[in-house]
Amino acid sequence: MTQPNQPEARHGFDNAQIGALAHMFRAEVYRSTAWRMRFDTTTNWAVVTTGIAMSASFSSAQASPLPLVLVGLLVSFFLLIEARRYRYFDIWRVRARVLETEFCAPMLTGEPEHPNSAWALNLARDYCEPRHRLGYARAIGRRLRSNYAWIFAIQMLSYYGKIAIHPTPLTNLGDLWQRAAVGPIPGQLIVLAGAVFFGGWFCVGLVTLYKDQPLTRRIDCSSYRVPAATPLGAICSMLASSCALNVICAAAAFSSNRLTLLVPGIGTTLS
Repeated sequence: MTQPNQPEARHGFDNAQIGALAHMFRAEVYRSTAWRMRFDTTTNWAVVTTGIAMSASFSSAQASPLPLVLVGLLVSFFLLIEARRYRYFDIWRVRARVLETEFCAPMLTGEPEHPNSAWALNLARDYCEPRHRLGYARAIGRRLRSNYAWIFAIQMLSYYGKIAIHPTPLTNLGDLWQRAAVGPIPGQLIVLAGAVFFGGWFCVGLVTLYKDQPLTRRIDCSSYRVPAATPLGAICSMLASSCALNVICAAAAFSSNRLTLLVPGIGTTLS
């Protein structure tokens, strides 16, 4: 017997709700596009500054390779800025993807939509308390593997090419240390610092790739499922029928288990 004060479960969206969700989807696509353009801008800065440093160092045989050394610090700064922007982009990207797979796709296939479904409730919760789902270190790793690893590789090869051919081709190891020296700093120390610098970024890319692997395959099919109460945080396990995958998904239920802070500027400090 139905309780008089208990609302009946609704099945399907009415026309007004479908129109509102369509506008929400357009807004999330616009937001993700705008933030994508923002972090693409920092990549352009890194490419341009690296090109300027290469032009300055290769302008003449007597030109110093120092610009190729210093540009690495500037490119690293751009990478840190871009990783921060990428974390915001990931918020809008996941929202748009969820609306595609859980709202648009069922409408196209004729499946009934449920306003009170888990994905809708979690999406509503995210609008009330938006949170980063991606840690800063993993964002750095993603942008490093996508673009900045290639920029660093070009910088490293350009530096070696500069000291290898200018002013004359290298003939022995002593010439290498002499050309790599910067003022009172010996060449051996400069080469060692460069190896540590590029090796450190290489390690960051590998470690974050390892952490990304279990989520890369499953984030879209499990991000908005109902979290189960486990000691390790919000974990979900259910069949990914909306993604047409016959696998069991187990991933963080919307927000990162390692970072639960509200998004600065668009969140609130609700308890």
